[in-house]
Amino acid sequence: MIENQIRAYGINDPKILSAMSKVPRHKFVPPDMQKYAYRDAAVGIGYGQTISQPFMVAFMTKDLQLKKNDKVLEIGTGSGYQAAILSVIVKTVYTIEIIPELEKAAKDRFKNLGYNNIQVKLGDGYFGWKEKGPFDAIIVTAAAETIPPSLIEQLKEGGRMLIPIGIPSSVQQLIRVTKKEKSTYTQSLMGVRFVPFTREKRELDK
Repeated sequence: MIENQIRAYGINDPKILSAMSKVPRHKFVPPDMQKYAYRDAAVGIGYGQTISQPFMVAFMTKDLQLKKNDKVLEIGTGSGYQAAILSVIVKTVYTIEIIPELEKAAKDRFKNLGYNNIQVKLGDGYFGWKEKGPFDAIIVTAAAETIPPSLIEQLKEGGRMLIPIGIPSSVQQLIRVTKKEKSTYTQSLMGVRFVPFTREKRELDK
């Protein structure tokens, strides 16, 4: 996986390669899907969700330009694989999952595998995690139609956010948001396909 799906596509950052080598990807997929864990593709984890392909995890992690003492917010815990990769690189990871079964499974997985610098919250990621912010970086692993203002507010000065923007049924754009001098700057990085950004129904009905 490291050689053929990450290094071969130009990602040579030692921090990224080390993290991807240390985290056992097969431990983050259902038992019946473990034989597919290291393939160059997203893998289903149930509830209509997936674990992103290895290259996408590596690319997004690299683009955040993370430092050892950073505090990172992830929206969309899923299986917990992306959060585990981040936790090897930075000081603290905060991650939000809206599906109760996935939130509980990820929390148990982190405990069993010894990832002690990850905090998990059940809830609507649209609003971020204000009481734990601001964050050095934010990563969103589901496609939203617009960038949530609350996430921009919780991003530190000089921070970076990656978020897929677009209609779930079509190709979306992976957008990098940079906060500088109280202004935000966006750049489209590539076409991607992510699962939809799930919201709590009571919030959508307001």
